[in-house]
Amino acid sequence: MSTPLDSPDQGGVATLDRELEELLREEQIEPGDHERFSHYVRKEKILESAITGKPVRALCGKKWTPGRDPEKFPVCPACKEIYESLQG
Repeated sequence: MSTPLDSPDQGGVATLDRELEELLREEQIEPGDHERFSHYVRKEKILESAITGKPVRALCGKKWTPGRDPEKFPVCPACKEIYESLQG
């Protein structure tokens, strides 16, 4: 027995799965030290990520989905260096 979600002409589960796979490929989260450091990211991007769940990109280029307290980790040296050069 099929359900409306299984019907290909109405989108269905297959379409949602395909869209999710495309989204994950587009926003591939990068492995690295983002779990060891706090990174600098624009405040509005953090808020957007909290609402949408989309990953953010730090000044140093790392891309990840924030989800932990940045106060508990040291600042990323690359982010700090870039931020200071922009302030200078």
